[in-house]
Amino acid sequence: ETKCGASALQIGIYRSIEMSIKLAQEFDFDIVKKITHKTIKEIYPHYYSNGAVVFFLNHHNDENIMNDISNHNVFLCYNSEQNAVGTVTIKKNEICRLFVLPQYQGNGYGRELADYAETTIAKHYDEIILDASLSAKSIYLKRGYQEIGYHSIKTDNNDYLCYDVMKKQI
Repeated sequence: ETKCGASALQIGIYRSIEMSIKLAQEFDFDIVKKITHKTIKEIYPHYYSNGAVVFFLNHHNDENIMNDISNHNVFLCYNSEQNAVGTVTIKKNEICRLFVLPQYQGNGYGRELADYAETTIAKHYDEIILDASLSAKSIYLKRGYQEIGYHSIKTDNNDYLCYDVMKKQI
């Protein structure tokens, strides 16, 4: 079975030998939220102040996550044991909310989720846009993304959340 066969993508399931990516359903809400919030709470404090971490958690709130699931924009990545290990949200030509649980990072799941998102977007668009956190910026640069903007948002305690807007031509 190929890693990225057209027939698998057409039915919304992407499989490789070690993992699969499936469209999230409303009953998957708790899983998507757990992956998102656990990753933010464990990884982001190494890169961001507390005010920025709280901002991220509030941004990825129940309403936003459920809205994206209801709009069929959220995908879950499962390992070979069928444990949900990561998630990605795709909105038109934008990659959003790409997270892999900390204990599964470094095993290629993030790369597979990014590959899946890029392949999905490339069917309809000629460029991909994303907001890159400080922890992910170098990964996206290696994938061929270019910085096209920089933003700084003032958060609680006079902390700042800084991130780059990045783009990749397909």
